[in-house]
Amino acid sequence: MLIESSVKEYIEQVASKEPTPGGGSVAALAGSLGSALTTMVGNLTIGRKMYEELDEEIKNEMEQNFEVLKKSIEELSRIVDEDTKAFDKVMEAFKMPKETEEEKKARTEAIQKGYKIALEVPLRCAEECFKVLKLQRVFANYGNVNAITDVGVGALLAATGLEGALLNVKINLLSIKDEQYRAEMEEKINKLLKEGTEIKEELLKVVYERLG
Repeated sequence: MLIESSVKEYIEQVASKEPTPGGGSVAALAGSLGSALTTMVGNLTIGRKMYEELDEEIKNEMEQNFEVLKKSIEELSRIVDEDTKAFDKVMEAFKMPKETEEEKKARTEAIQKGYKIALEVPLRCAEECFKVLKLQRVFANYGNVNAITDVGVGALLAATGLEGALLNVKINLLSIKDEQYRAEMEEKINKLLKEGTEIKEELLKVVYERLG
């Protein structure tokens, strides 16, 4: 599994002439690292003197977000490997016979279904990265100020994972002929990107303000 490779091995695989791991896998890794950095900030905050001085509501939110972020690390780490297999159904469909009209029809339908399956993985990655960005707010505002730059880097990584994954959704969407499906998916992509970018900018503003 890619996620079990050393950092050096993974970088070498990305740099190779093989098409995978590619941008989708790297986007998931970026999101996972963004989650991990924010979790680190949680570890450096929860239980400290500054933390005990916070309102109970804020402490509860931080603790809850901390636990969810750990699950996001796991989910995005799985996608690092899943993304490399997301296109398999499309490739299998292209190998189907196309001699008769029935075979051509079955092949076309399988290809279209394959493209929809292929974009499900990066879409899930984008949605998870979007969730991470929202979870980072409480750490940006109340996390250990000595680790505030880690919140900033975490936000940048989560936003990169979000947008990178959406690029992979879009490229698969180009091959789908179902106009209604495409319109619905485009709306979802635009919403995730717009709101995710807004949250990232909000987080960075807080980070720079707390940096003084």
